[in-house]
Amino acid sequence: MTPLTLTATDARPGLTKPKRTAWVPTLVLILGSLYCLIPVVWVVIAASKGRSELFSTFTFAPGTGFAANFKELSSYRDGIYWQWMANSLLYAGGGALLSAAVSAGGGYALGRFAFKGREFIFKLMLAGVLVPSIVLTVPQYLLLSKLGLADSYWSMLLPSILSPYGVYLVRIYAAAAVPGELLEAARMDGASEWRIFSRIAVPMMMPGLITVFLFQFVGIWNNFLLPYVMLADDTKFPITLGLYTLLTQGASQPALYTLVIMGCFLAILPLIALFLVIQRFWSLDLLSGSVKA
Repeated sequence: MTPLTLTATDARPGLTKPKRTAWVPTLVLILGSLYCLIPVVWVVIAASKGRSELFSTFTFAPGTGFAANFKELSSYRDGIYWQWMANSLLYAGGGALLSAAVSAGGGYALGRFAFKGREFIFKLMLAGVLVPSIVLTVPQYLLLSKLGLADSYWSMLLPSILSPYGVYLVRIYAAAAVPGELLEAARMDGASEWRIFSRIAVPMMMPGLITVFLFQFVGIWNNFLLPYVMLADDTKFPITLGLYTLLTQGASQPALYTLVIMGCFLAILPLIALFLVIQRFWSLDLLSGSVKA
């Protein structure tokens, strides 16, 4: 008699052989990644090409004008590009921090306190999520213009403070990640509500707050219509509106196209750096939360 041999699949009934079509989702993901990355790769390569190289042939071979393009962009109008970059960092960083702080307080109150009108406020926030921000741009301009804040830094920061999606996200996260028993124990120990919120709730909600910060930062950084409507002084422009002005001038001065491409390349670097840094803290927060649990 021949001995009976069991394969790994036979020995463990819960395991099944992979289907022959299991590679299809992987192929779709690879194609999607290439579709998203090819424009980024082209911007990186095009930023290294000089004027003659950029307009002569379309190739993915690196050029020799990276240093010259960077120097010319930095010296354009006494370095106004770096002023635009600083403005974008102020608008995006300050707006995202303020939005995360407001979302933390609003979401925590809606998620962990029972009060009259809570469900109405929450549904109102859900309705605010469905309203495109582009619809609110003109009314916001009219309101800020009445207050004399148009064409100022506040005209960019104030509309970014309240994020309905951020409040909604923190509310859901606070209800799931902050145990009510822990809050009651802290109250019985004599802790004030502010101490409970700042020392207990905020650290436990940190992954959600980091998500709100990231979404708001990217949204404000890429925003074009709001600064286009609010700002008239080009020294207060963010990077998006500044590059647009360069692009429109490039119709009469084609030499500016290389500066636009170099500016686009430099504009994506802060977003990449932010994502990598926040992803690290995000992972640490999730890990620490699982250990505490």
